[in-house]
Amino acid sequence: MTDHLDETPAIDELDDQELLADIDTGAAPGLYEHFRFVADKGQELLRIDKFLVARLQKSSRNRVQQAAEAGCILVNGKAVKSNYRIKPFDVVQIVMDRPRYELEIIAEDIPLDIVYEDDTVLVVNKPAGLVVHPGHGNYSGTLVNALAWHFRDNPDYDVSDPRLGLVHRIDKDTSGLLVVAKTPDAKTHLGKQFFNKTTKREYNALVWGIPAPPAGRIEGSIGRDVRDRLKMAVVPDDSPTGKHAVTHYEVIEPLGHVSLVKCVLETGRTHQIRVHMTHIGHPLFSDSRYGGDKILRGERSGSYQKFVNNCFDTCPRQALHARTLGFVHPKTGEEMFFSAPIPPDMEALINRWRDYAASRQ
Repeated sequence: MTDHLDETPAIDELDDQELLADIDTGAAPGLYEHFRFVADKGQELLRIDKFLVARLQKSSRNRVQQAAEAGCILVNGKAVKSNYRIKPFDVVQIVMDRPRYELEIIAEDIPLDIVYEDDTVLVVNKPAGLVVHPGHGNYSGTLVNALAWHFRDNPDYDVSDPRLGLVHRIDKDTSGLLVVAKTPDAKTHLGKQFFNKTTKREYNALVWGIPAPPAGRIEGSIGRDVRDRLKMAVVPDDSPTGKHAVTHYEVIEPLGHVSLVKCVLETGRTHQIRVHMTHIGHPLFSDSRYGGDKILRGERSGSYQKFVNNCFDTCPRQALHARTLGFVHPKTGEEMFFSAPIPPDMEALINRWRDYAASRQ
């Protein structure tokens, strides 16, 4: 058995990227290896669920089958179902969309902005600055720690159980809506909706410049930047590390040298909006990783530089908010749709640019 792969990027450096969307590539960014087994040369043909039950402590055959259904079991880098028959030298991995929790998850009384909750799902509005999962130096103060506190009196919710919990995620410094599954069936059902691209997700972002045309479709495979592993980049379509990605954008309000835009995700790749908007020449305002924390448009005057620096101080993180989330309720079949207002730091930033644009008319 091995721990999660050391070269995998920290979870709080990953934007919205669903587990099922990346399963078929094996070592995809955003997936973490929890266990690895290699069948020996004398291995007889054996169903993989039986193979794993014999090697995993405290795991039932039913639980292994559920993991396979969710796409969490890979053989030679490819997701397999529970009836796959192990052959000699097969490399079997169990992967999840979060690192292994090295320490016990401690319930912490961290305030949650709960938008909706029933016995099956919970929708939460995450503030900017809150890491989603523990790991890589963030073993406390995360959304998972907050969920552990929220569910502390619920005997059916084990915060360490990968069959429960967050179905997708957003980056530490992005605010907005996330859905939490409270049952294994709910997580499987919601995961398939993300995989099949039937969920409805809309983001608001403040970007440098005014995109032209004012509405469009950005299509470009996203892979890790070869010069900086903490960044992603648009890579050639035939790149073995790239993932097909599509973002739809629309300018909502031009504000002088910046624009408020709406972005709708067709796929969910690491840093997708940040990478795609940078790719077309319009980085997100105050996004230090992709160069948006520099003055990229506008005047050379000292007063303008002071104004922009004050804007950076007003919203010292990428100006990105997951504003809407829609999905089919996994139990009732009802179409659910939720919206979260733009948070105060980003709203104050937008208002500063509105005042600036109005003063130039």
